Amino acid sequence: MSDNSASAKAKEMEMAGSKKDEGKNKDAAAPSEPSFNMYELRELAELVNEHGFTDFEFENANIRVRLSKTPAATFAPQPVAYAAPAVQPGAAPASAAEPTQTPAEPVEELFNITSPIVGTFYRSPGPDKEPYVKEGSQVTPTSIVCIVEAMKLMNEIEAETTGEVVKIYVENGQPVEYGQPLFGIRK
Repeated sequence: MSDNSASAKAKEMEMAGSKKDEGKNKDAAAPSEPSFNMYELRELAELVNEHGFTDFEFENANIRVRLSKTPAATFAPQPVAYAAPAVQPGAAPASAAEPTQTPAEPVEELFNITSPIVGTFYRSPGPDKEPYVKEGSQVTPTSIVCIVEAMKLMNEIEAETTGEVVKIYVENGQPVEYGQPLFGIRK
């Protein structure tokens, strides 16, 4: 169904709503404004869903209705994609059933320092300053490792553990999400 026919359906619903209003008590002090009730909203949502629309918007002088199947912007943690290791030329690609690491290579458990808020990640206190930590730096629980800026507030992030910085997951100036790993620390 095209947008025009959806628009026509919405106009029909508006006209039906205004006809309902004509039959109501005309002695009311203020003229009634056409609006949608819950039944009409459900019916409209079913129509939008039935015809496969992802977004639908209806507006007249008295009301505006917007239906969307796409989620609104939220501040919930978003999954973070990391780059896969590069395949060496001449090496056979690993199948889905095979493990990606060889048994001789020990699996290293790192303590991840994660972002406590949504914001912008900065490795140093200023653009012309040295980074708080680099790979190989030793940290203590109170060591400041970076800044996450949120709403013009600079939030210093502490290591929360003792160990060595072995991974830095985020580039300077990159936006970060709540819970996103920033650093990997070997205890």
